[in-house]
Order: sequence, then C-alpha cells, then structure tokens
Amino acid sequence: MVGYVSVYALAAVGMSMQFMMVVNVLMTLYVVGGNALISRFIGQGRKKRASALLYSLGIFALFLSVFVAVGGYFGSEFIYEIMGAEPEVVHQGGLFFSILACGMPLIFLDTLMYNALSAAGDTKSSLYIKLFAAALNAFLNYVFIFGHFGFGAHGIEGAAYATLIAYLFSVVSYSFLIKNPHAKLGFIPVIRIKDLLKAWYVGWSAALERGISSLSFLLFVAIIAYYGTAELAGYQVGLRIEGMAFMPGFGFAIAAMALVGQSLGANDKERAFAMGIISGRVAYVFMGFVGACLILFPEFLVSFFTQDRATIQVASTYLILVGLAQIPLALVFVYSAALRGAGATKITLYVNVASLWIFRVIPSFIAYKMGFGIIAIFIIMNIETLIKGLVFWYIYQKKSWLDIKI
Repeated sequence: MVGYVSVYALAAVGMSMQFMMVVNVLMTLYVVGGNALISRFIGQGRKKRASALLYSLGIFALFLSVFVAVGGYFGSEFIYEIMGAEPEVVHQGGLFFSILACGMPLIFLDTLMYNALSAAGDTKSSLYIKLFAAALNAFLNYVFIFGHFGFGAHGIEGAAYATLIAYLFSVVSYSFLIKNPHAKLGFIPVIRIKDLLKAWYVGWSAALERGISSLSFLLFVAIIAYYGTAELAGYQVGLRIEGMAFMPGFGFAIAAMALVGQSLGANDKERAFAMGIISGRVAYVFMGFVGACLILFPEFLVSFFTQDRATIQVASTYLILVGLAQIPLALVFVYSAALRGAGATKITLYVNVASLWIFRVIPSFIAYKMGFGIIAIFIIMNIETLIKGLVFWYIYQKKSWLDIKI
C-alpha cells in the first residue's frame, strides 16, 4: 500500500526495516539467551523458573526500549541521511520512523513474549495472534494511508500508526495468554539475577553477531542506494516478497531452536541432533517450493507492490536470483538457530561475521567501484548465502556443539 503513495515512501519504509535490524541487536541480547535457558528449563520440567526468567527479561526489555525510543524519535532523519538516501526519502523516512520509535516498548515486549512462548513449545497461540495482528495491520493501513471510514489520508505516517496499533494488540493478547494458569509459560514476579546473567552470557555473542551483521547489511543496502532510488526500492520490494520464502525457514528455525534446547535440557543428545535434521529437511522442501514460485512469477508478484517499471524490473531480477538460493538459505536459518538453541552463539558469531564481510560486503563494494550493475550485487549475495549454508551444515554434522554447557 505504501508503494501507491510514492516510490520515495516505499524506499523509506524498506530502509526502516534495515534500521530495525540494528534495534534487533539489543533485543538479541536477552531473547537468544532467554530462549536457550527457557527451552532447557521446560525440558527439565521447571516451568516456574522459566516463568520467573520471562518476568526478569520483560523488565530488562522495557528498560532498553526507552533508550531506543528516545534515540529513534530525535534521530530519525539523521539515520536516513547517513545511509545516503535522497532528500525526499529522508523526509518520508523521518516521518515514518519517528512514529515507529514511540512504540519501541511494545515492539520489545512483543518480540520477547513471542520468542519465549516458542521456546516453551507453544507456537500455535502465536500463530493465531500474529494472523489477527497482520490482518488488523493491513486493514488499518488501508484506513490510515488512503483515508477511509471518516479518517484522513495520512500516507506513510498512517502506515506507522497502523503498525503500532497491531503491536499493541499483540502485546495485550500475549499478556492475557500468559496469565492463563494452563499456559506453557507464565509471569512469576521474581527476579533471579543468576539466571539473567546466564541469559546475557549466552546472548552477548549473539547480540554482537547481530550487531556486526546489521552493520554489514546496512553497508550492503547503502551500496545499493548509490545505484539509485529505483534500484533501492526494487531491492526492498524483492526482499519483502522473498519473505514468503523466509517464513517457512523462520518457522522451522524456531522449531529447531526450541526442540534442540528442550532435548538438551532432558539430556537427550541424539534427539537434539535429530530435531535439527528433521526441521532442516522440511524447511528445504517449503523454501525450495516458494523459491520456484519466485523464479517463475516474479513480475506478477512485484506488481502487487508498485507500478513503477524501473522498480518492477529490478525487483523481478532480484526474485529470480534469490529464488535459486532458497535451499542454501534454509540451511542457514535452521542450523544456525539450532546452534543458538544449544547455546553455541560464539560459533554463529564467527561464521556470520566472516561470511558477510569476506563474501558479501567487500566484494559488493569492489563490484560497485568497478562499474558492475546491480545484478552483480545480487549474484554476490547469492554466492555468500551458499557458502554460509554449507559451513553451517558442516559444523552441525560434526556434533561438537552438543557438549556445550550453559
């Protein structure tokens, strides 16, 4: 819907998702370590201790979110400027991200509770909550962006308002769910410093990995931005559509993380290893199928987002190329998540950082300086995904990560 406002608005919203990757660095500090511990506690049958940890992590999440909200509100346009965006993209992005920043406490809590329930093994509740939240978000986008049912047309600002209301719905729903005594996880108002420190110990390397990876992606997007607004918007549209292939990967990555952690908590290493293998095989099938759809129907899919011919051409080329990389990407998603569920966050740190810089960012910069077109950048991205997927597969097969202690 934002694509019908303008190509500048579309590029601005797309770039904001890259900035949210940086925000995810702070969330990773408590989410990944919390997931690893909660899944092990559930595997050991210690629901109360898992619930106390969730409460402690919630307090910590709110504390962090306040700083992010203040920085995002006052520095929204500056963030776009340092990315080298065009003036109109900077203006549109400032309007969007300053509103989004005000809802950071909601975003932080939503991420925590979604991941915690998944680590405890309850993914169905999150499915229903997210389905309704997504439908609500889409409906409110229609109302606020274009102006319907008595509301004014707010353009890109309307998209931000719709997003925050959807997050509010999710957080309220999770809160009611967790208060149910029959839920797999609850809130127990006890702060156990020892467990918090354990979560941070596991999470710091994951946060560092996410931080360096986010910086890498921001630089990668900055390189694309130098090609022009059409190329930037095309990449962002292609990335959103590729999200259809991401979703099965994310889903089975969550399954692998939770089941590996729970199996290790129950001291069943053979089952822990098997859970990652099974999750990976199913992810290959789903992502491979969606990848084929991206290759066969790229322009049809892009036409839902924009009618700008230059943007459609770039996005379609992107989809054809990334469609070929969906199976290696499934390897990355599932096996890296399984390793994090086991607490092997240092391994994922080394692999992701080395791969992104050596095989993606630096080669892309060299290709741009040498005058290669945007297609060369997309090909480099695919090669990096393939290499990283093979490395994670090799590490997982070695099984040394099964002996990591938290």
